[in-house]
Amino acid sequence: METPRTPEFAHIGRSVIIKGELSGSEDLYVDGQVEGTIELQGNRLIIGPNGQVRANVNAKGVVVEGKLDGNIRASERAELKKSAIAVGDITTQRVSIEDGAYFKGRVDIQRESAKVEAKVEAKVEAKSASAPASSSVAAPGMGVAAGSPITTAVKTPVTEVKKF
Repeated sequence: METPRTPEFAHIGRSVIIKGELSGSEDLYVDGQVEGTIELQGNRLIIGPNGQVRANVNAKGVVVEGKLDGNIRASERAELKKSAIAVGDITTQRVSIEDGAYFKGRVDIQRESAKVEAKVEAKVEAKSASAPASSSVAAPGMGVAAGSPITTAVKTPVTEVKKF
């Protein structure tokens, strides 16, 4: 990948060494050394082929071409290129690991929470609109509006126990 030279990208060159907390509101390209934490919520982090990062990373997207020792939390996508050496856990919605990349850690794929919540709300509204108002059951003093869906748990007694 070519080094981005657009004004929207902050650039940390090969000779730069940073220790501590690094945060920002623009995309970041790291080709130097960073040790600590990197917070770029809503923005992308690219660790270039010469980059050496010992930090936990929180960003919208993370691309690793160099070395990363730390956990990645990417709200959208994490990508390990063939030259990547990454040790740590990855939590993201989408992950890409190219053939030849070294990775040691766990991958936790997260659902797209906003889209899932919107679909659930739409289904609840559709069920509420189609159900007659008299079909809802509410306990006195619970503040539940007529027509609101109510979920109840039913306990079933255990009648038989099997030993394995």
